[in-house]
Amino acid sequence: MLDNSSRPTRSAPRRADPAPPGTRKGEEGFALLFVLLLAMAVAALAIGATMVQSNTTLISRYQSQNSVLETVADAGLEQARSEVNANDSLYPDSGYDTLESDARVYDASGNQISDVRRSIWVGPSGITTGQYGVFGSIVVEAKDSHGNKVVRRQEIRQESFAKYAYFTDIEPSNIAFGSGDQIFGPVHSNDYIKIYASGATFWNHVTTAKTVQGAQYASFPQGYTENAPTIPMPKTADLNKLRQQAQAGHTYFSGDNNGALGQATTRIEFLAIDLNGDGEINGDNEGFIRVYQSSDAGWVVADMPETCSWFGCTPASDLRSSINCGHYHNPGTANDTFVVAADHPSSGGGGGGRGRRGGRGGGGGGTTTDSWVAAVSNSGRRCYLGGSDSLSNGFVATDTLGGWVAWNGTSYTLPVSRADHSYLMPISRAFNPDFKGVIFVDGNVAISGVLRGKVTVAATGDIVIADDMTYATDPGAGTCNDLLGLFSGNDVVVADNTINSPEEGTGASSWFTYDDTKDEFIQGVVLALNQFTVENYQYGADKAEACEGTLTGRGCLYLTGGIIQKTRGPVGTEYVYSPGGTGYIKRYSYDACAATSPPPYFPTTGHFTRGVYYEVDPSNFSVASLFQSLTPGS
Repeated sequence: MLDNSSRPTRSAPRRADPAPPGTRKGEEGFALLFVLLLAMAVAALAIGATMVQSNTTLISRYQSQNSVLETVADAGLEQARSEVNANDSLYPDSGYDTLESDARVYDASGNQISDVRRSIWVGPSGITTGQYGVFGSIVVEAKDSHGNKVVRRQEIRQESFAKYAYFTDIEPSNIAFGSGDQIFGPVHSNDYIKIYASGATFWNHVTTAKTVQGAQYASFPQGYTENAPTIPMPKTADLNKLRQQAQAGHTYFSGDNNGALGQATTRIEFLAIDLNGDGEINGDNEGFIRVYQSSDAGWVVADMPETCSWFGCTPASDLRSSINCGHYHNPGTANDTFVVAADHPSSGGGGGGRGRRGGRGGGGGGTTTDSWVAAVSNSGRRCYLGGSDSLSNGFVATDTLGGWVAWNGTSYTLPVSRADHSYLMPISRAFNPDFKGVIFVDGNVAISGVLRGKVTVAATGDIVIADDMTYATDPGAGTCNDLLGLFSGNDVVVADNTINSPEEGTGASSWFTYDDTKDEFIQGVVLALNQFTVENYQYGADKAEACEGTLTGRGCLYLTGGIIQKTRGPVGTEYVYSPGGTGYIKRYSYDACAATSPPPYFPTTGHFTRGVYYEVDPSNFSVASLFQSLTPGS
C-alpha cells in the first residue's frame, strides 16, 4: 500500500485578481487609442489655427492692398475731372483720350505708392450729339504686380449756361441791382456786382469773380462768394455749330441784318394747335412755327409809322398812316373785319376798309362816324405784327409786303383742316422726324407766340421780342414740357413797337395800349453774346402803364427763365423823387427746368460736375470695349 503522503503535491492553478468594478476587458486599448486620436485632433486644430491665422493675414493683406487700389482709383477720378476742367483740350469730341497710362502713383506727401500703377481715360458717353447736354465718362484702372486690379467709372456732365438765373461778363458802372429787385436762381458775374441802397434780394447763391459792392443793402439767404473763378462766355463759334443742326431739321432760314435796333425782316411765329380736340395744346405733336419774311423791317415788327423826306425818316406823331393798327368793323357778326388806320378816312362818314393787306377787306356796315382817330382810340383798337392773319382777315400766303415761307421738309397730314397747312413747320419728331430742336436764322429775327416743345432759337444777329413769347404749359407747373433757349450772336431786344409800348395814337397827350395785355411776358432762357436790353428804354411814356400798382412807362417785364449776357443791358429807368419811370419794371422768375433739362444744344460753361459712380468688373476689362458700349451707335 502506497503512502500518498510522501508524494509531492501539485499546486492548484491561480486565478487573476478580479477586475475593479465597472471595467471590462479591452477598454485599456481603447483609452490609448482615444488619447492618440485626441492628440491628433489637437494637433490638427493647432495646424488649422495656424492656417487660419495665416489666411487671415493673407486676407488682411489683400484687403489692405485692395483698399489702396480703390483709393488710388477714386483719387484718379477726381484728378481727371480737375484736369479736364482746367484744360478743355484734354476732353475729346469723340472716342476717348488717355490721361495716364500705367503710371506710377504718389501720395499726398509726394512719396511713391509701391507696386501700384494707374491708367486714366476720358471721353464722351451716352448721347454724344450735344442735343441734351455734354455727357462723358472718366475710367480709371489701378493694379499691382500680383494681378490685383480695380476699375472705376464716373459719369461727368458739363453745366449748361441755362442753369443761371442771371449771368454777366461785364457790369456797366451805371447799372446796379436795386428798387427791391428779387432774383431767384443761381447768379454769377465775372465783374463787380453792385447794389443800390434801395436794396435787392438774391434767393440763391451768388458768385462773382470780383467783389460785391453795396452788399450791406442786399439780402443773401444762400450766401455769396467773392473772387470765384472766371467763367468764359460762349463764342460765335459755339453759335455757328447750331447751324448744321437746323439745316438737318429743315429749320434753317436765311435772313439779313436790315432795319434799325428792334426790327427784323424775318419773323417766327410759334403756334400750339389742338390737334386731338381735347381742348388742350400740350400734345407731343402740337407744336409748330410759321416764318414770315418781308423787305420792310418796320412793318414786320409793327413799329410806329415814319414820316420820310430827303432828310431821312422820323417816327410819325400819330397812327394815322399805320398799316399795323386799327380796329374791327361789325364785331361779332359774319362781316367782322379788321380795318387798319391807314384805310380809314380822315373824318367820319367813311365806308369799309379797302382790304389793302390782301385779305377779305370788308365794309363799314353803315358806319358814319368812323375815322382813323376812332380806329386807334376806341375800345376795339389793336395792333398786329406784319403778316398777321388778323391784318388780312384770314390766312394769306403772300400779301403786298411779304409772305410766309412754305414747309420744305417731310410731308405730313394734319387731323384738322387749316388754310395754312403748307406753311406750318412742325417742331416735333412726330411730323418732322429730322428735327434736332434748333431753329437757326442768319441775320436778325423777330419772335412771338406760344411754344409747345423744347427749342433753341439761334441767330447770328439780333433776336427781337416783338410780342409775348410764352409756353403752352405754365412753367410754374414744374412739368418741364416746354423750354425755349434764345442764343443771339448780338443782342436780344424787347422791341419798342406799337404792341409792346403804349402810344400816343392820335398825336394828343393820351396814351393807349394796343395789345391784349399791357405787360410783356417772356418765357425762356436768354443768351446774348452782347446784351439783353429794351429798345428806347429811356424814352416814351413814363406813367402810362402800372406794374403791379407802381406807375411806369410800359408796365411789367415778366421773364421766367434766365438771362446770360456779355454786358448787362438796361430795361428801364426810375424817378428818384416821384413815381414813374420809362421802360419796364423787372419781374424775373427762375425756371429750374432749364438747369436739369436745358434747351437743345444750349451752350455749356465747360465745367464738368460729378455724375453717377460705377464699379466695373475688372475681369477681361477693355477700355475700348467699355467706351464703345457707352456710346450708342458707335
